[in-house]
Amino acid sequence: MRRQRNVKIVATLGPASDTYDTIRALHEAGADVFRLNMSHGSHDDIRAKHYIIREVERDLGSPIAILADLQGPKLRVGTFADGPHALQDGAAFRFDLDPAEGDITRVCLPHPEIFQALEPGATLLVNDGKIRLKVEACGDDFADCTVIAGGEISNRKGVNVPDVVLPLAALSEKDRADLEFVCALGVDWLALSFVQRAEDVAEARALAKGRAAILAKIEKPTAVERFGEILAVSDGIMVARGDLGVELPVQKVPPIQKRLIRQCRAAAKPVIVATQMLESMIESPMPTRAEVSDVAAAIYEGTDAIMLSAESAAGHYPVEAVQTMDNVATEVEADPNYPSILAASRRSDGHSIADAIVAAAREIAETTDIKAICCFTQSGATALLTARERPGVPIIAMTSLLGTARRLCLSWGCNCVITEELERFRGAVISAVRATRSGGFATPEDQIVVVAGVPFNMAGTTNILRIAPCDERLIYTTDPG
Repeated sequence: MRRQRNVKIVATLGPASDTYDTIRALHEAGADVFRLNMSHGSHDDIRAKHYIIREVERDLGSPIAILADLQGPKLRVGTFADGPHALQDGAAFRFDLDPAEGDITRVCLPHPEIFQALEPGATLLVNDGKIRLKVEACGDDFADCTVIAGGEISNRKGVNVPDVVLPLAALSEKDRADLEFVCALGVDWLALSFVQRAEDVAEARALAKGRAAILAKIEKPTAVERFGEILAVSDGIMVARGDLGVELPVQKVPPIQKRLIRQCRAAAKPVIVATQMLESMIESPMPTRAEVSDVAAAIYEGTDAIMLSAESAAGHYPVEAVQTMDNVATEVEADPNYPSILAASRRSDGHSIADAIVAAAREIAETTDIKAICCFTQSGATALLTARERPGVPIIAMTSLLGTARRLCLSWGCNCVITEELERFRGAVISAVRATRSGGFATPEDQIVVVAGVPFNMAGTTNILRIAPCDERLIYTTDPG
């Protein structure tokens, strides 16, 4: 299914979007990737949604990526004997390991790892940062705090610890079970929560055993500080602005977002901008102007994908939310300033033959009358390198591997086409021009650029570029083989 824009849309599924008709409508409206949130729903619920997505994919003949988002360890306080309590600014409050119900002076925090990592002066955040406390004294089983910003505290509210690296694995026992379940089910991407270090990603990769690509969620200050090493071992990145905005001053999030997007693009790895992009559309059929500007800003920055969370999972207007994102993306990409903004931020971390070939393909396409760049790829690497260039013509990603086509649905500009295994370059060129014409990207009078690697069906061999006519008769008279 050809889109009229390059940036991809990720839609989270939930109670508002769990039927065949709705999921199909979401895909037709513009959703390229469906996110399954493992924090909600049983394995049976996840299995049912996965089945429907694949049913829609089969019926429409269009590859669809499925991203399973693992919950990660959840840090929460215990319960209170007399219901919620209002903590006042300046008051003393203790967290400890005592399982007794809490009161206005203390509550259980059943995570000894936190106490082991805390130091005086550290900050504790409760209830999405609405309550802020400063640690005055701490030990292996307690933390005495002063309330800096008060508010209502109640049963099992979440806790954030922004100042320290916690000795917690990114994968809980639930995550390990969920990971094995969704990998066996056949998802394409795994989103890993609570990433603090590169080792967290390596652990998930070892468990996935190549069955899914690994996407690291950047939602903690420590992940921002160690972003380079995390990016190096990840297949993709999600800028999870919700938790980042809790653990960091909110004004720091926009420049971090811009910086991470540029680093991901330079490394040729897809990046998603997520959280509260069209939050008002949970209740309203129309977004706010500020939300539209937020979505547009991420697109101008060159992100691969923009994501809907509750808007499509639990909102009243899931299809309208996707359509809104599609409309904003189409309008932004039609802006005459958009290509020059992308060109100004173009940077490559590589100096290989493949890097040079895709850069040349983009240059040729943008300076001559070329209608598309067709790249043949097994692992997806050639398509990712081509997408990094952000060319001004469509990218046709040709692969014989359905899994590769699905994973590339997350990458900027990639129109994924399944082709048969090829042995000769001439066959690849013919396959490319047929796909380009049938997709409406070119006519027999046009030309395309074909990028491939010889020998075929071997990852990492991008080494050839060919300008090919879309008239097959001319291929036989002009193609060397």
